[in-house]
Amino acid sequence: MATSASSTTLKLSSPSTAASRLLHRPLHAAFGLSSLSLRHQPRRFVVLSMDAKPTILVSEKLGEAGLSLLKEFANVDCSYNLSPEELCTKISLCDALIVRSGTKVNRDVFESSAGRLKVVGRAGVGIDNVDLAAATEHGCLVVNAPTANTVAAAEHGIALLTAMARNVAQADASVKAGKWERNKYVGVSLVGKTLAVMGFGKVGSEVARRAKGLGMHVVAHDPYAPADRARAIGVELVSFDEAISMADFISLHMPLTAATSKILNDENFAKMKKGVRIINVARGGVIDEEALVRAIDAGIVAQAALDVFTVEPPPKDSKLVQHENVIATPHLGASTMEAQEGVAIEIAEAVVGALKGELAATAVNAPMVPTQVLTELKPYVALAEKLGRLAVQLVAGGSGVKTVKVTYASARAPDDLDTRLLRAMIIKGLIEPISSVFVNLVNADFTAKQRGLRITEERIILDGSPESPLESVQVQIANVDSKFASAISDAGEVTVEGRVKDGIPHLTKVGSFEVDVSLEGSLILCRQVDQPGMIGKVGSILGQENVNVSFMTVGRIAPRKQAVMAIGVDEEPSKQSLKRIGEISAVEEFVYLRL
Repeated sequence: MATSASSTTLKLSSPSTAASRLLHRPLHAAFGLSSLSLRHQPRRFVVLSMDAKPTILVSEKLGEAGLSLLKEFANVDCSYNLSPEELCTKISLCDALIVRSGTKVNRDVFESSAGRLKVVGRAGVGIDNVDLAAATEHGCLVVNAPTANTVAAAEHGIALLTAMARNVAQADASVKAGKWERNKYVGVSLVGKTLAVMGFGKVGSEVARRAKGLGMHVVAHDPYAPADRARAIGVELVSFDEAISMADFISLHMPLTAATSKILNDENFAKMKKGVRIINVARGGVIDEEALVRAIDAGIVAQAALDVFTVEPPPKDSKLVQHENVIATPHLGASTMEAQEGVAIEIAEAVVGALKGELAATAVNAPMVPTQVLTELKPYVALAEKLGRLAVQLVAGGSGVKTVKVTYASARAPDDLDTRLLRAMIIKGLIEPISSVFVNLVNADFTAKQRGLRITEERIILDGSPESPLESVQVQIANVDSKFASAISDAGEVTVEGRVKDGIPHLTKVGSFEVDVSLEGSLILCRQVDQPGMIGKVGSILGQENVNVSFMTVGRIAPRKQAVMAIGVDEEPSKQSLKRIGEISAVEEFVYLRL
């Protein structure tokens, strides 16, 4: 058995030969679409000269600097306020489309393009208005501009923080109403107060820098933030509960995902200091707005300053917006002249690069891989993503994920096993659950690098038949604590390993414990004293709540010693049921993991 190791890098300045061939092949072939799938498209005939420029439709206002870049490369059609019907009519004559948040790019748009539309550029971060599934299905790359408005958003967060602390908006309205209420609008000082930055990415870290300059003590919560980067600017990384319980001010900078939706709810408001103040320039949906109103009325939250809302614009009779202790702005985070120009340049460069066939670091979907490769790797792709999701969920809060090692065991020669897609899916599993980034084959390594993740790969070459592409995949996260101590291997790393059996991904190892459980539904891991009746006790608790157990397996060191029970469940158990499992005397620790 031989072993080879290499570090993963990606050159972003120019596409690889394989990627270049993929991006420059005929569109239906490059994106895995058969010619048959195009036969039902309406026939359109467009006559172009050999040196014709591509056409880019800009459907919402874009900064002049960005327009100038586009015009150097393409014919630019600036047509604003198009109706859906007008957009569908125009799009068949366009190679690229640039939008902001006001234009809905749905399936009808892609179908109306008849295969000509190659790139959609979103001038901003959010892509809620673009149908990604339809874009990929029709062979269209979608890119966004995620970095240009960082400083503007951070500055607006600080503006809301200071304005809220000194009642600026309320006092201004009072004076304009002919009043002079100095005693009513006494504020609070920022010096010495604790600010909890929830999400320590680009915007969050910039807010932290500025808050430190105001004399505030800053803590942060972000499972991906490296501790050394936080320490470099004097910020302490803590768990979610620690952050919200110690803060005088809470500034939200997390993406809206299934895990963060309404994360500030009644339960978490109850954990906060009385008189806490909240700022949100991230996404409206991370706050349960009705719960926030209740928290303000109860005196738990003294004030809130909000730039984003669950529904935008919010209803005119919104109790939250109308509350006297709430400052509201109409999603102005990126609304500075400088940021608008920066976004225009960033999206123009991304669109032009994509039309030239270059790899787009800001792509939010990806070209489809060749059908024969996808067919063979399909179950391993699912295994890779789920191992990534499991591994990161086993990391304890406050531990910065920096170093990840992936080990592939295979009987195939290294040049006969392309692991790019598998690596991308592991990165997807590690990052996507708590990020607004869509990770794919195009942007995986770039996304990992941006978040300080160093991904290394090792291949173990096995003897035997190379009929199956892989025997097993192992994911290890180094230099972190785990919320499930048994997931730490003898080498001191959070370790999960899996394989594909009968086309189904299976978890085969957690830490140093051998298990065998299908990675379907969700998973409960229990470390226990190996003794009779344990399977029945846990199964009984789940059965009483009508939670179906799909698989159950036990891996042990030796009879009557420690063991790890892995239980696959189809439904999510209640907190009460999980608590009852933890109260079983022989259970030493347990964790519930969503797949």
